[in-house]
Amino acid sequence: MPDEKQDHNESAEAPTDLSRRDFVAMSIAAGLAAAAGSSSAADLQVVETNVEVKTPDGVCDAAFIHPATGSHPGVLIWPDAFGLRPSMRDIGKRIAAEGYSVLVPNPFYRLAKAPVIQDPSSFSFQNPADMAKLQPLMASINAAGAAEKDASAYVAFLDAQPQVNKAKKMGTQGYCMGGPLVVRTAAALPDRIGAGASFHGGGLVTDTPASPHLLAPKIKARMYFGIASNDDMRQPDAKDKLREAFAAAKVPAEIEVYPESLHGWCVPDMPMQNGKPIYNKPDAEKAWAKLVALYKRALV
Repeated sequence: MPDEKQDHNESAEAPTDLSRRDFVAMSIAAGLAAAAGSSSAADLQVVETNVEVKTPDGVCDAAFIHPATGSHPGVLIWPDAFGLRPSMRDIGKRIAAEGYSVLVPNPFYRLAKAPVIQDPSSFSFQNPADMAKLQPLMASINAAGAAEKDASAYVAFLDAQPQVNKAKKMGTQGYCMGGPLVVRTAAALPDRIGAGASFHGGGLVTDTPASPHLLAPKIKARMYFGIASNDDMRQPDAKDKLREAFAAAKVPAEIEVYPESLHGWCVPDMPMQNGKPIYNKPDAEKAWAKLVALYKRALV
């Protein structure tokens, strides 16, 4: 989506004392260590398997991650524009350890197997060659009806697994590009999706008839929207339109701006911006706590 380019494209500079790559690598390592050792994470042992999911448009490569024993509520994770990769798998493993059976698909399976971007930390949104790789990938999942078809296939896959408790509602979470895909999933499968969480979602409110926020009347899930400070500055009325749409539809939704964080703050391997990592550990942990609380309340 266009927002993905805009939300990162703000005069990135290299750090003075460390190479850009080394500095980001240190940030990623710290972020993943925090995720693994956070006091909010459960202690359940999880199993990760590479799977293939049949969809109306082909076969999607994905990661299926679940606790080693038992059946649990299902969770669908929509990655950001960099797709299925280690950082998204780690997010999947972390939420699985809380007691959920999780699918993390490659949203770009129509065009390429994952990972489609080998090193997101070195990606430049100001480099036309880099953007030329990303734009057709994003267009493939943002095409009309693509997300809805995929979501139905992913949910059906989860419901066919013995590790998924079909008596419980299912959750879905998304990052950046994945934010509006969460909304579309909740609207397409209202009787199955019980909770949806968007973190630094791009393009949630547009002036077109296809704007995700207009889908609120079709949604039955409890929703959470974490908004980055620069997204809010760029589109200050978006949070208000989100609140109005979900309130009018009588759909419970929390909309929260993170004033200290930039677009992408929840994901450890984001590129640098202005010489600093976009990943913000304290706010990422706050967002994680919101996610866990949402699922524990709604996936019943």
